[in-house]
Amino acid sequence: MQNNLPSADKMTIVIPALNEQASIAGVIAGSLSYSDDILVVDGHSGDNTAAIAASLGARVIYDNQKGKGDAIRSSINHIQRGITVFIDADGSHDPNDIPRLVQPILEDRADHVCGSRLLGGSSELHGGFDECLRLMGSSFITACINHRYKIALSESQNGFRAIKTNVLRSLGLRENITTIEQEMTIKTIKQGFRMAEVPSHEYPRQAGCSNIKISKVAFRYVFSLIKYLYG
Repeated sequence: MQNNLPSADKMTIVIPALNEQASIAGVIAGSLSYSDDILVVDGHSGDNTAAIAASLGARVIYDNQKGKGDAIRSSINHIQRGITVFIDADGSHDPNDIPRLVQPILEDRADHVCGSRLLGGSSELHGGFDECLRLMGSSFITACINHRYKIALSESQNGFRAIKTNVLRSLGLRENITTIEQEMTIKTIKQGFRMAEVPSHEYPRQAGCSNIKISKVAFRYVFSLIKYLYG
């Protein structure tokens, strides 16, 4: 383990995964540079994702097949350390950004830190209609959060984030799909915890296609936003 992160023994890195056998090994290998406690939450993959993860020393648990939010919620009772890092299994996040992500927590400047694609750039948020719609929707949701709480976040939905585990447990998360990320952001602010963000570049997924169909979940994003902003 590298020595540039003294509190790495306090960190659990959680990787929600569904049919990511092409990329999971690289994500785990990169994450092992910063923590020896890697928890893969497998969505009952039909490929070798879980077997590869276990062979590399990761702890593997299974969610209830309801989506990424369910995977994140399923992980909470299995997290054993004071800081939790969430990173996607598709290779779109660089594990070498983990020290930057946790630094505000280590310096007691934040309780929850989100990687920002708007600050760090994205190789995915441009080019096609779905990418354009995704960027517009994400920016709209973040603008609504900023307006409601008089803050200035650039990003509210990135899956790459670090949070104090006790704060994570206190949020009472309920979402089953990727709307859980905006729920985490809103509830952190709403409950008076300190939210921060750092630049983090988003790379193209290494293989396969995203499991998220924007046209099918757009309504749920809007419904979730209203529910947690004003509920």
